Amino acid sequence: MASDIPSDHSGEMLSFSLLSRPPAHLAPRLGRLCRAGRKPILTPGYLPITSRGVLPHVSHDNIKEHMSIGSLYVALEDFIERSSLKEIPPIYNTPTGKTESALRKFLSFDDEYVLFLGPRRIPPVATANSNSVNSVTILTSVGYQQLQVEQYQDAIKSLKPDIAIGLADVLDRQPGVKRREKMVDRTHAWTQSAVDILFKPADISNRLVETSFFAPILPLEKERQTVYLRDLEEEMADAVSGFAVWDPTTVELIPQALWHLPRLSIGESNTPQDVLRGVSLGLDLSAIQFIGTASDAGLALDFCFPKGNPQENDSKSSPYPLAVDMLLPAHSTDTSPLVSDCQCYTCKTYHKAYLRHLLNAKEMLAWTLLQIHNHATMDRFFTDIRTSIERGTFEEDVKTFESTYMSEFPEPSGQGPRMRGYQFKTGPGEKRNPKVFGRLDGVAERLLESQSSVVTPDAEAKELEARGFAEKM
Repeated sequence: MASDIPSDHSGEMLSFSLLSRPPAHLAPRLGRLCRAGRKPILTPGYLPITSRGVLPHVSHDNIKEHMSIGSLYVALEDFIERSSLKEIPPIYNTPTGKTESALRKFLSFDDEYVLFLGPRRIPPVATANSNSVNSVTILTSVGYQQLQVEQYQDAIKSLKPDIAIGLADVLDRQPGVKRREKMVDRTHAWTQSAVDILFKPADISNRLVETSFFAPILPLEKERQTVYLRDLEEEMADAVSGFAVWDPTTVELIPQALWHLPRLSIGESNTPQDVLRGVSLGLDLSAIQFIGTASDAGLALDFCFPKGNPQENDSKSSPYPLAVDMLLPAHSTDTSPLVSDCQCYTCKTYHKAYLRHLLNAKEMLAWTLLQIHNHATMDRFFTDIRTSIERGTFEEDVKTFESTYMSEFPEPSGQGPRMRGYQFKTGPGEKRNPKVFGRLDGVAERLLESQSSVVTPDAEAKELEARGFAEKM
């Protein structure tokens, strides 16, 4: 793989080249994202999401041996694990050289992976408090906290990720008119501050050269972001290496002079159809959360682009499901691979019956194997997307895909691994995790009933001895 990794001596740390010129701004496009010393990323592609610094259920050696990912998204709020501001999180105490990345060294990832750093997880858990004029609310392992703008800038400078995503005042609900104005003003000020302090300081020796910066584009109408977008083009263009969007339709807001920069979607992508819509609008990378969600639910992704066997599709009246529920009883004796034509490690080595057994036994290996398979499915999915764009049949293939597969994932029939506090907001309503303590109450009651039926003496021990009980003859 060494030949595929660009040299560290290249002029720019991050470069993005379009392999084919799209006919319009809002159109699918082929590209190649290169970071010095890392594996190139072909686009359109996807960005795997970590949880607390690791790809859920998959160890580093399994990633290297059985998966083909080249990039990872890391959330800063995963590592702010001290309730007192005077206590420094361990990640900041990582010993590094002058040009080494503390983030990479702390997480023990090889140099070949491109590391993206953002303030919040994807998807972010709704917070109790709103963002303020100089901070965003985050959910840490010790509860809700305010991440100051200066703190995030210091984190970028200290951790040195390959790509840092700028702070944005984005809400988990529909904002009002006045709140939208605040969103734009704050995001504008925070982005300008990050550019001035990190990438265009007065003292050029303090410039952060190891990290590239992706500016946020808010999920709002263009009229409200006119000034911000103009300043991105005129004042911050030389410091911005790409864009992060929450709504794929806002790609059209990117200034024309910056169309050549990569575009990353960190909004909700709940189905492959959502991913295809983003690609059709010109997105280059997508952080897709449904991969991990499907793995946790015991679902094995089962789709390809644009479709599977044409003869089967013509004869089948109903659309195909997007995934296979591995907990269904029908798989208990099925020794076929998870997906018949899949060449991933899971499908070549194991079968449905074994995976169903692991899921029923709550074995960790079950979710590891599902993660390997589901990421391999997405690798093949995006490879087929790039092939479709190259041959000029993408629009027709999207229509075929939408008519071939269902629009939603099947409802899982089982319970996945236990949900953690950083994965959902607590509140009234249905419990996310089944009851653990007290599950043996019924067994205890039956044990007491069985003991009561055993013949027991009415007299005490001394009285029994006086009667000659257990006396040696």
